[in-house]
Amino acid sequence: MTYEEKGAWVYGLVAVAVWTGYALVVLRLAAGGPLAAVDYTSPLLRSVAISVVLTAVGRVVVEMVRPSETQKADVRDRDIDRRGEYVGGIVLAVAMVGPFALTLAEADHFWIANAMYLAFVLGAVVASLVKVVVYRRGF
Repeated sequence: MTYEEKGAWVYGLVAVAVWTGYALVVLRLAAGGPLAAVDYTSPLLRSVAISVVLTAVGRVVVEMVRPSETQKADVRDRDIDRRGEYVGGIVLAVAMVGPFALTLAEADHFWIANAMYLAFVLGAVVASLVKVVVYRRGF
């Protein structure tokens, strides 16, 4: 497994794990009440920060446990990264229709912010999945 493939795995897994943790925190804060009444701002910002830190730390830890031969991306790595980011960007663009519609419908900020966060997570996960699949199966 190349250095770049390991990075795709870490990025995707961290995105899913942190979003799941965020959703559980919000559900716990709601305590059976209306979700829109939850003060979601701090957990959301902490989730984004945790995601950035965990991705960086996770990549370092993976390299310490299973070092790669090289950390330089070659032409194939760059092509795979480009394809993954392209598909992830398309998913993000399509998924952002939801928050846009919520904005037009004048929904609570809670729903708009969470729909945006979910769109970013979907984009990240799809980009990572595309990269891993292309690494495993080729173009």
